[in-house]
Formats: sequence, structure tokens, C-alpha cells
Amino acid sequence: MSEQEKELRILRDQIDSIDRQIHELLNRRASCAQNVAEVKQKYQGEVSAVFYRPEREAQVLRAVMERNEGPLADKEVARLFREVMSVCLALEEPMRVAFLGPEGTFTQQAAMKHFGHSARNLPMQSLKDVFREVQAGGAHYGVVPIENSTEGVVSHTLDLFKQFDLNICGEVEVPVHLHLLLNRGDTLDGISKIYSHQQSLAQSRGWLDARYPDIEKVAVSSNAEAAKLVAKEGAGCAAIAGDMAADLYDLDMAVKNIEDQADNTTRFLIIGNQDVGPSNDDKTSILISVPDTPGALYQVLEPFHRYDLSLTRVETRSAAKNSLFYIDFEGHFSDTVVNKALQELTQSSMELKILGSYPRAVL
Repeated sequence: MSEQEKELRILRDQIDSIDRQIHELLNRRASCAQNVAEVKQKYQGEVSAVFYRPEREAQVLRAVMERNEGPLADKEVARLFREVMSVCLALEEPMRVAFLGPEGTFTQQAAMKHFGHSARNLPMQSLKDVFREVQAGGAHYGVVPIENSTEGVVSHTLDLFKQFDLNICGEVEVPVHLHLLLNRGDTLDGISKIYSHQQSLAQSRGWLDARYPDIEKVAVSSNAEAAKLVAKEGAGCAAIAGDMAADLYDLDMAVKNIEDQADNTTRFLIIGNQDVGPSNDDKTSILISVPDTPGALYQVLEPFHRYDLSLTRVETRSAAKNSLFYIDFEGHFSDTVVNKALQELTQSSMELKILGSYPRAVL
């Protein structure tokens, strides 16, 4: 045995020993998770027991990143722990998560990023179906897009928050990388039609105008649907979609990262039926409606300034004779100053709906 082989043997033996310790600790953690489920069922009852606590998960992941000393990056370690928690939570109760289908969309990617790979993903045909499935109890949670850094807010999601009585339980941000997908063996010169979601077409407009200005662009319900159509129709078609869709439908990523802005990101909201406790780094979202009169915006925003509450998003829409404001701001509704500000808004506004307080996105 050479000197190199001797040194490698020592290191590999160390790795094997560490792996055994990790394995033992993982099983111990899983046993603790099962004990947690038993305690919850004992005191809360099997029907009403809440197994998933978004605030607790956020605190654990933040602690993981804070104590990390490398060489693994903070977020990589946090992703590993996310999967560990996902597996352990599935021992308590398999999580059912509704998302806008079909499979392979960025919304599914967001669901997997937030809940891990042990959750059961349920594809829905529309955003309204996602809300309906969660409210009816068919899914524990839903994942819906709320805004894109390039194209702005998703208005349809805001409309659904007015129709359904659901809470925002969390948020997750997903970098959006768009690729031009072809059937394997097809060439870039043979493209006669390009499918994609309307937002993805808009997010890659500059690239498309420069390279395929005269090619027909067809907007479909999702990027995954675009990839599915290309796989079905064969030669001459292309899709603009992400990695998951390319893998799912076995398409070639002929040109990668064609989005016009490299930092293109979509923010998704987690919707559910529960209130979420404070995690010490939270956001609150509200819908507020006031008469469409001069000074309406000032009337809404003044309490936030007075109580020193930082706004992270303000979206204004007109509805009949009213102005509708969707507002995200830092803090939890249980905080004293947040509570005071919301009470003042309730007294002075026509209508205020608290959509939820939830942990700021960790990953």
C-alpha cells in the first residue's frame, strides 16, 4: 500500500465513523419528533393537533446558520436541516401542499424549497383551486405567487385573498432562471413557435426580441405546460421554462439563463388555516380599503410612520369608489406597536383584513 493510500484509508475510516454518528443522531432526532407528535395528540386531540409550526422551523434554521462555522456555506447547511425536518415531520403527519400545476412549475419548486422533499405536492389547475383546496382541508397548506422582481405583483392572488378566509403562514423566494428548451435533436434554427407563461415571456422579452423577433410566441397557463406541449408536439417548437420542467419532460436546455435580469426573483406566500406565532423576525400583510378621496394614501400610511414600522411592500388598486391597499410591513400582529397601528387603521378605514403575520423568508 502506497503512502497516499495509507493516508486516504485513515481519512475514509474517519468519514465512515462520522457517518455512523450522523446516522445515529438522525434516528434519535426522528424519535424525538415522534414523541412530539404523541404529546401534541395527548393534549390537543388528534383532530386539532398542529404538527407544523412555521415560527419554530424558522428559528431552527436561523440558529443553524448563526452557529455554522464552515466550510459548508450557511444556506447549504440550512437546506440540509430543512430536509431533515421535512423527513421528521412526515413521521408525525405527511404534509399535503397544494400548488399551481402542472408538475415542474416554479411554484412547485417553491413548495419543495419551503417544505422539503418529504411533503406531498398536490398540483392544482388554477390559483383559485389552490385556495379552495386549503380552505376545504384537502391540503394543509398552499403555495401561491405574490410578486416578481421584474413584473411586479400578481393581482389575481390579491383578489383571491379577498374571496377566501385564509392566513399567510410564511413566504419563500425563488431565483427565476429561464431556459430555452427543445426536444433532443432539434436545432435553434428550426424553431417556429415558442410557448411559455406570459410573465416568463415578459421576463425574457429583450432576449427574444434580439434573437427571435418574428417567431410566434404563445402564452400558456404555466411554464411546465409549455414544456409539456413541446414534448408532445415535437420538432419546430420551443418552451421557456426552468430546470424542473426540463428534467420532467426530458427536454434539452438549448440556451440557459435567458431572463433579462440576472437577479430575477419570484416571492411566494404559504397559505393555511392557522395563526402563526412570533419568530422574532416577522412580517405582516394586510388588505385595507378606504374611500377613494384625496389624502387616502396618507391616511393609510401615517400610522406606520408614527409607530416607526418599516413597510416592505405597498400595492394600490382601485375598486369601485374605494382604494384598495395591499401592505407588507415588518413586525408581528402580537407586537404592541403593530397592534396599536392596526387598531387605529381599523377605526379610520372602511375595511381592514389582516392576512397574517409570518416569519421572514430564511432561505
